[in-house]
Parts: sequence; structure tokens; C-alpha cells
Amino acid sequence: MPRIAFLECSRCQNHVSAEAPQTVCPACTGSLYVRYDMDELKRTSRRDDIAIRAAASPASLGMWRYSAVLPDVTPVTLGEGWTPMIHSRRYPGLSIKEEGANPTGTFKARGLGMAVTMAKHYGLQHLAVPSAGNAASALAAYAAAAQMQAHIFMPQDVPFANYLEGIVYGSDVTLVDGLISDCAHLVGEKIKAQKEANTPAAETWFDISTLKEPYRVEGKKTMGYELVEQLGWTYPDAVFYPTGGGVGLIGMWKAFEEMEQLGWVSGKRPKMYALQSSGCDPIVKAFEEDKPTSEFFQNADTFAAGLRVPKPYGDYIILDILQQSGGKAIASDDATILQSILDYARNEGIFLSPEGAAATAAYDQLLASGELKPTDKVVLFNTGAGLKYTDMTAEAMHLRRPGSLPTSLPVGGIITPQ
Repeated sequence: MPRIAFLECSRCQNHVSAEAPQTVCPACTGSLYVRYDMDELKRTSRRDDIAIRAAASPASLGMWRYSAVLPDVTPVTLGEGWTPMIHSRRYPGLSIKEEGANPTGTFKARGLGMAVTMAKHYGLQHLAVPSAGNAASALAAYAAAAQMQAHIFMPQDVPFANYLEGIVYGSDVTLVDGLISDCAHLVGEKIKAQKEANTPAAETWFDISTLKEPYRVEGKKTMGYELVEQLGWTYPDAVFYPTGGGVGLIGMWKAFEEMEQLGWVSGKRPKMYALQSSGCDPIVKAFEEDKPTSEFFQNADTFAAGLRVPKPYGDYIILDILQQSGGKAIASDDATILQSILDYARNEGIFLSPEGAAATAAYDQLLASGELKPTDKVVLFNTGAGLKYTDMTAEAMHLRRPGSLPTSLPVGGIITPQ
């Protein structure tokens, strides 16, 4: 496992030490990337060793099979990563990366698993996050596994599963009448107040927000290594990625860069597609207007809760990746997203999250327009299990449980009808 050489600002390329926990670049507040000694990695790491290590050691399963390109630390792991690549029954070139198979049912397990691992490595005790829902669930689980305290701020209308998970895992949960941006403001104010009050370091919260610390990207980049390995160490033609905060898209692009430097993959990188809901599509609007950053999206409203991010912190990185790759940003309305959930459930046997269905809806749109062919090799990410959204999806379908539930009484530890 490599030692970190330094942290590098994604905006101004300033170098920062990784000896202590860091948030954003102290020079320009840009997001920080973890950088390794790639010459050393070339000498010590072979891609063929990955499968050998994974077969020989339980510690090298899941996303930790890529320990050769991850920080040299002891993992806090719940078995995240190495999720299935499901081939479509209808489209010969389409594969769906089922991130719902991760702990807590979403791709967020990768980023938060790595971030909590590094927080434990640094000796932090209190981690805070503003979340649209699934990041909160993942932080709650990994903080519990690491015996750390999680402080979670979520919109009050998140999927009920996200709220339940926070409570079950023992986190400090605050529901906010607002969006993730309002939650982020509250986290920032709380940490600022702690600093002004000279709160002891052991009790001070550390902000583990999207792209405001460098290690969630490291966890998410394993999706890039994984999809390339699962395709026989080749690139697909395109990657479709539901984009709220966009850490997964950014992480995969970083993975592609690293793999090319190591000689593990060659050829043309895939076109990257960022998919959003028209109820909150700041990246789409910025892309269509050829702007380097997005504007805050007013009155965001979509049942795809993970896409309800009015202004991603790393918007400048996402938009640059779309331009570099020759991809684009596409939005679909909630009715189209819901229809795609039903279509892929009934014809593919996959219960998509609303975010994942934003990707399938865009894929179907490009097939219909002729921009994509069914034989084009596409990897599409279903970022979460549809079952985590039963309340949201049922509401979108105007679905209610038929009849009435029988009342019951506990008798001798067994639930029986009254």
C-alpha cells in the first residue's frame, strides 16, 4: 500500500501535507486530490497482483483489492465494493453497475468507508456531514463500526430509510427544513462556533462534506478501477453517472488517469455523461451554456433525493471532465424518471433508485435520437438500491397499501393477529 506523497489542489495545484487532516486548499479553497509517488508504484505494483491478492486474503476483498493505489492505513470496512456488473437483457452493449449491493445500499459506502478510515487514522472522534440522505446513512454505519460519533444534517423530507438508519446506528441526527445547502450552512456555523469557543480538539467536529476533504474521492475512484477490471482491463465507450455532488464521476476520472500512468489500461477514455433531474439540474444548465461553473439552482424539487444538490462544490471539476471526455450533461423530468424505474424493473428485473433511473432515462433518450447505438459499450451506474426509496417511489406512483393492516399483539415473543 502506498504512502501519500502530498495533497494537490484541483484548482491551483498547490501542494499540502497529508500528515494532518485537511479540508480544502488553504490558498484557494479548491478540492484536494491525494497524490502518490507514481514512479514508485510502477516499480512495486502490477495489475495482475490484484486478483491474486483478493483470492488469498480477506483483507483484499471489495474495494480494498485496490490497496496498491489507496492510502497505507488499516481499513474500517463493512465489505464495500466489487459490486455486480449486470448485462442488459435488451441492449447488447449496456451493463449496469449495481451499487445498491454496497453496505447501506448505495455507492456512498465507498467514499464514506475511506473517509472514516482516514479520520480514524488521524485520531478524529466527531464527524459531521450535510447530506441529501445516502451519505448520512453511510457515515452513520461506518462511524458506528469505527466507534466514532457522527453528526448528521439532512433535509426533513429525505427518504425515511435514511432517517431510520441514522437513528439505528446511533448518530446525532438533525432534520432541516431546507436543502442540503442549508444543512451545509448549519454544519459550517457549528464548527465555526466550536473554534471560536476553543472547544477541545477531541470534541471538535470535522467536516466530512463532499469534496471538502480529500478521501471520499479516493473511495469513489475504486468504481473506475473496478469497471475497467470487470471489462477485462479495457475502457467502455461511455459511462453514465447520476450526478448530485459528482464525487463518483470525479473519482473515476482520477482512476483513469492513475491507471494510464501505471500502464494498466490504454486507449481512449470513455465519454462521461452527468445525469440530473430537471427539478435540480445546475450542471446541465452550466454545460449547455458553456460555463466553467454552475449557478445555484433555485427551488430545487425532485423525488430523486440524491440529485437535489443546488450547487455542487466540485462543479468546475465535473464540467471540465465532461468537456475533456466529449460527454455531456442531460436532465430528465420526474415523470420520465419514474417511467424508467418501471420499465427497467419489468423488463430487466432491476429496481433502480430514482438517481439510477435518471441515467437509464438519458440512455434511452440517446438511443432514440441515434446518438448512441445499442451495441455501444456503455456502463451505467445505478447508485443505490431502489428499495431504499420505497416511500418516495410509492408517492410518485400515487400508490397506497390496499385494505387495512391487521392489528396484532406480542405474545410470548411472537407477533400474532389480535
